[in-house]
Amino acid sequence: MDRIALIRQQLEASPDDPFLQHALALELIKLGDDAEAKQCFETLLAANPGYVGSYYHLGRLLERMGLAAQAAAVYERGMAKAAEAGEQRALGELRSAYDDVC
Repeated sequence: MDRIALIRQQLEASPDDPFLQHALALELIKLGDDAEAKQCFETLLAANPGYVGSYYHLGRLLERMGLAAQAAAVYERGMAKAAEAGEQRALGELRSAYDDVC
């Protein structure tokens, strides 16, 4: 069974698991399915806004899709959530990505 099929199977049992949603989005990016990966990240972050690592990956995906303004907005939201959670490393990575796009 391929990785995506395995993750989808696990998501059937645990549809709200943010780790599995994040993993699925990353696997979709590897396959070049940016649209579905974007949807996965957006769904994940709508339900779990504190899942800080997904902001970085969604932002990079949006940049690659030519959506720099949307990427900057995602980085800003991620920086706010990282600061709230005290996640300094994530905050620094998001700030660096934000600075690159702006």
